[in-house]
Amino acid sequence: MTRKIPLRNTALAALACVAPATFAAPARAEFAVCNQSFDVINVAIAQLVDSQFQTEGWWTIGTNQCANVIKEELTNRYIYVYATDVFGQPILDGTVSMCIGAKAFEIEGIENCWERGHRAAMFHEVDTQATVRWTLFITPPGGG
Repeated sequence: MTRKIPLRNTALAALACVAPATFAAPARAEFAVCNQSFDVINVAIAQLVDSQFQTEGWWTIGTNQCANVIKEELTNRYIYVYATDVFGQPILDGTVSMCIGAKAFEIEGIENCWERGHRAAMFHEVDTQATVRWTLFITPPGGG
């Protein structure tokens, strides 16, 4: 199944499609992000961990590459993704405010980001349809 996700209209506007992962490999990803756009992207993710949201980043994903961002089987129906272009501009339309860090980070909780030394960012909600594996494809405009 494939579903289009609306993206922000930026110079590097991309069209993202999501689909359950169908590939099998010895070290298979349970949630992967594949970059099929024309530039490098930076990705952060969020999910519910022990009844509290946790955000984690950054994965830098080159053109035509994938990153395994969650390695264990998914237990949450919804995974949240924040992606930027090389200039730091968001490329996914997000509706859920969560915390991010400037460098590699793991942050528990999504409240009072600024007061805790973090920055708030709008994450895009991905409905994995309660499957245990999912892949998010970020593609160029018209490429999905």
